[in-house]
Amino acid sequence: MWFPIALLHVGARLSWTTFTVHPSTVVGLAALGALYGWRARGADAPPVGRTRPALFGSALALMFMALNGWLHDLSDSYLFSAHMAQHLILAMGVAPLLVMGTPGWMLRPLLRNQPLATIARRLSNPLICFAIFNVVLIGWHLPPLYNAAMAHHSVHIVQHLLLLAASVIMWWPVLSPLPELPRLSYPGQMLYLFLMTIPMSLVSVAIAYSGSILYPAYASAPRVTRLSPMEDQMLGGLTMWIPGGLYFFAVISVIFFRWQKAGGLDSRASAQVDLITAKT
Repeated sequence: MWFPIALLHVGARLSWTTFTVHPSTVVGLAALGALYGWRARGADAPPVGRTRPALFGSALALMFMALNGWLHDLSDSYLFSAHMAQHLILAMGVAPLLVMGTPGWMLRPLLRNQPLATIARRLSNPLICFAIFNVVLIGWHLPPLYNAAMAHHSVHIVQHLLLLAASVIMWWPVLSPLPELPRLSYPGQMLYLFLMTIPMSLVSVAIAYSGSILYPAYASAPRVTRLSPMEDQMLGGLTMWIPGGLYFFAVISVIFFRWQKAGGLDSRASAQVDLITAKT
């Protein structure tokens, strides 16, 4: 319920000398941080330590920077490439930090509700996580939906809301803090993230090498850089493709070294178990 609060804002004119701040994002993020702090200091709360609060606070700070200031103004009204950078920050930065920063015990009470527990188990299935993220990613970059988001601010809010929610779901099989909704094994995580790069690459290439302007709002916007609308569109596609893909491979590398430290090839059969579990 706190994502919409954090994402509500109004458009702003670009100013290179002023960092615009939207009060609603400050209120929403402050409320989320206060709720986290209240739960962490509850009478029945286990020790949280320092790492998780630091990660959660980093997620809030990163969300603030993405939804305010120059990046927000550029992405909302001027440059498609800035909007793609904003999407990467939400999906690859904010979402995993939110998951890593939230202790499992904060979420466990939700699983006491049987319907919620059933939904959570289904949504945490790796195949479902993969499908949800990529359907959201591809769908919102199709010209009809993307152009609707540019034309109607309420639709734009829904676009960011769904992208962030889908990104949290996407990272769950890799970063889950709940044993009841477990992570994949190390080999399973590497395979999952490698496969995740394929749909993103396809949509990125389609955008970058399109022979026409896909998103007219940016073509009619005032030019604040020397980039032409087509060059901006190509840069946006490349931004999603190259940094996004490299990010996944960097995470795969980290997981590989953790796998080797944990026993490496001695656990190679676990990937097959993961795939069998995902299908059941």
